[in-house]
Amino acid sequence: MKFESSVTRRSFIVGAAGAAAFGLAACNGGKAKEEPAASEKPAETQKLIVFAAASLTESLTEAGELFKNANEGVDISFNFDSSGTLKTQIEEGSDCDVFISAGQKQMNQLDANAKKDHDKDLDLIASDTRFDILENKVTLCVPQDNPKAVQSFDDMAKKLNAGEVLLGMGNSDVPVGQYTQKILKYYSLDEETLAKDGHISYGTNVKEVTTQVKEASVDCGVIYKTDATSAKLQMVDEATEEMCGRVVYPAAATKNAKQADLAKKFLEFLKTSDASACFEKVGFTPLSKA
Repeated sequence: MKFESSVTRRSFIVGAAGAAAFGLAACNGGKAKEEPAASEKPAETQKLIVFAAASLTESLTEAGELFKNANEGVDISFNFDSSGTLKTQIEEGSDCDVFISAGQKQMNQLDANAKKDHDKDLDLIASDTRFDILENKVTLCVPQDNPKAVQSFDDMAKKLNAGEVLLGMGNSDVPVGQYTQKILKYYSLDEETLAKDGHISYGTNVKEVTTQVKEASVDCGVIYKTDATSAKLQMVDEATEEMCGRVVYPAAATKNAKQADLAKKFLEFLKTSDASACFEKVGFTPLSKA
């Protein structure tokens, strides 16, 4: 009798546990764990690809952070280099949503609606988005303590002519180099002869020339005011418009932009006072306002 009673109690306990489990399932309606609603899932990140002149590295990076902070789910990939190199990369099919050049020539070469300098068969710029965003200045800078006592562009020209100094300048395919060529021509100096005689050192972009001056591997260098400001270099002179023309930066979205709407939004943001403050901090003059 005791054995039968023991079995009965065990059967009751098991049955009660099963009933409790069934009751709990019934309370949950037999439904599996619900997935978050689609609206609750994090939005997919939009990646904007920006090609910009090397001289914009510090200021545009700062402006880009402001844009990202104001636009959740947006990331920006910057490619900073000489405008000539960037132009070639776009021409060869590199992904690019926004192009900001340090000179009109490189933008014109890609823009079918440009009035001059356009490369035949190239139609890679969304002309309706193009505008002049910034103006820079071309300056003559010297290393710390100015070992060769270069005082101005006039003084540089005299000392170059006498073979007394080594000048740092950009290559002929980059805007800062093209502006320097105009300055040499203004002083009737023969670039080819100076280079052959070892009085010119070239850089592939303005950052390289800036480094040459900072490290005193040259006696003086021609770079932008913004790069000199960022690198805390001593500027001894500023080129006039007569010497090298105006230094104006055009900006535009590309025709093959994968993020066309975001590119336009970013370009409009660059006209705002917040973005302008980033540019003005290093010596740029904003040319457009939102």
